[in-house]
Amino acid sequence: MSLHHPDTALVTSLVEDAVTAPSMHNAQPWRFLHHVGGDTIEIYGDPGRTMPRGDPRLRALHLGVGAAVFSLRVGAAWRGWSTSVRLLPDRENPWFLAEATLRRATDPDESDDLALLRPVLRRRHTSRQPFSEERVPGPVLERLRSAALLEGAQLLVPGPWHTDTLRELVRDAELSEAMDAGLRAEIAGWTRVRDHEEDGPSDGIPSYALGPRQHGVSAPVREFDPTGRIAGRPAASFEERPQMAILGTGDDRPADWLRAGQALQRVLLQATLDGLATSPISQPLEWPDLRETARAPQSAMGFVHMLVRLGYGPAGAPTGRRPVAEVLEFV
Repeated sequence: MSLHHPDTALVTSLVEDAVTAPSMHNAQPWRFLHHVGGDTIEIYGDPGRTMPRGDPRLRALHLGVGAAVFSLRVGAAWRGWSTSVRLLPDRENPWFLAEATLRRATDPDESDDLALLRPVLRRRHTSRQPFSEERVPGPVLERLRSAALLEGAQLLVPGPWHTDTLRELVRDAELSEAMDAGLRAEIAGWTRVRDHEEDGPSDGIPSYALGPRQHGVSAPVREFDPTGRIAGRPAASFEERPQMAILGTGDDRPADWLRAGQALQRVLLQATLDGLATSPISQPLEWPDLRETARAPQSAMGFVHMLVRLGYGPAGAPTGRRPVAEVLEFV
């Protein structure tokens, strides 16, 4: 490896870290390009992995790519490199979403805060399991708020009445989803009924990661198999008082979506480091009228990008990842 330029082995390892990021329905809508001998990694959205019904504006796609960019930054910091990220570097190419320039870190403390998150990159998984009723302590929530602020976003913890409103929004979204055959078909296309086939898909949500069916509707957990295609799933009681957080920004442009994606991943990794289980929830935000209602009243947060259910409970199950050779190109 050059002392000053990343080689192909380093770039490959960074992309291996980047693709651990979450994305809507685990679609993994990213591509990476590295010019050999150069200092930059280009990150693109993948036009073949869009969701026209659930994500017509591509906001969720940008969130996923932003989360991948943050994971790449974490991997670089852990290896002694710093990253300078430029968002939307080419106005002529809307799929060219970010450019990360790498350089050797000269200050030993320069990237320590990011490097500390590297051990939990592969431990962070969405958990659709029941959580306990134990409340998350204030200092832990404050660290999560700070994590979002560091990436230019806000994280708010709603009070009881607003939490109830968010739970109602999830139920309203479920009803709207049930009446939209095209959206149901799109979601079913990303839900893997057969998990253990050889050479099976490395994307989408496998049935083992769906969690149990919920007795009642106390917790805001999306049901990806409402018609019962997946046999043998158990049912369970979930927490009566779910704990939630709202992630958002002041504006609602593609650059804000990318920043929000980085903030989301930083929050999720910090939560994992603090021993929390997490479950991002986008379901009500896929409907414009419900998304508007999710806003925190009297806050500077103009637009909500993600709801996060959090608490103490079982970690989520790992889901497949596309091979790096499929998403990384060297030129």
